[in-house]
Amino acid sequence: MKKINTLTGEIEVEELGFVRMHEHLLTDPPDLRAKKDPDYVLDSPAKAVEELRRLEKTEVNTFVDGTTIDYGRNIDQMAKIAERTDINILATSGFNRGIFFEDWVHNYSVDELTELLIREATEGIEGTEMKAGILKAGSDYNNITKSEEKTFVAAAQAQLVTGAPVQTHTEMGTMGLEQLDIFEREGVDLSRVVLIHMDRNLDYGYHRRALERGANIMYDGPSKIKYYADQKRIDMLKKLVDDGFLNQLFISNDMGRKSYLKSYGGGPGWEYIQNKFIPRLKREGFSQEQIDTIFIDNPKRFLPFRSGEGN
Repeated sequence: MKKINTLTGEIEVEELGFVRMHEHLLTDPPDLRAKKDPDYVLDSPAKAVEELRRLEKTEVNTFVDGTTIDYGRNIDQMAKIAERTDINILATSGFNRGIFFEDWVHNYSVDELTELLIREATEGIEGTEMKAGILKAGSDYNNITKSEEKTFVAAAQAQLVTGAPVQTHTEMGTMGLEQLDIFEREGVDLSRVVLIHMDRNLDYGYHRRALERGANIMYDGPSKIKYYADQKRIDMLKKLVDDGFLNQLFISNDMGRKSYLKSYGGGPGWEYIQNKFIPRLKREGFSQEQIDTIFIDNPKRFLPFRSGEGN
């Protein structure tokens, strides 16, 4: 049976609508990040609701929250936020990367981590009845540590049991192929995996190799010209679409800083994709059908838990 877990219950595929595949409502990263740069701390449920209400006006229907266990996921506050919006909100089970791991993550066995992820996807998160809608693992810049590899194996094994989709953190867009190697070794269908932050490393050959292996990639940096100008993202997307990979592409905005969000006094806010990036895609020659494939059809294929995979 296909299903999609949201914070307000299971929904059918057709209820997904227009999807933002990787964003953040609240974050509470470890001190090594939060004290060095408090901009990374999103600590106001009220401001999250304010942002969601702006997003509602742009006809976004579903919001995948990418905040992980090691990055301060707050399921109770997220649930309260979800009750104040008509947007479907999916929570994540899993981990960002090793520098944020608490000791217990390093000390847990693969089996213990796997059991945790399965429980959060099938029974509930932290004793609640709210289930995760997606699994996650991640690695640091140009390296996968032993502890990070352990979380990838756990995510892979949990995916095989639950049929859940998986997203991965690629620091500055690196180590995506190596991440796929782990999933492939563990027997995961790579079409169930999306590598995020890939537009922080706009290397055409690298992206094509991941796509040729059957995986999906996500560009979540529109508006973040400190990495690349949007024109470079669009040019790369065009090339990948022309090469036949439209059905494996996702776009979101990953606005996990106060300075990105209007409610905290920053910008451009979550509406950027709807109000500026999509109109620019159209000016650059993307059809409405192609845009709908990226934001509507691809999530409909990717997000449901797959029957026949232990679920």
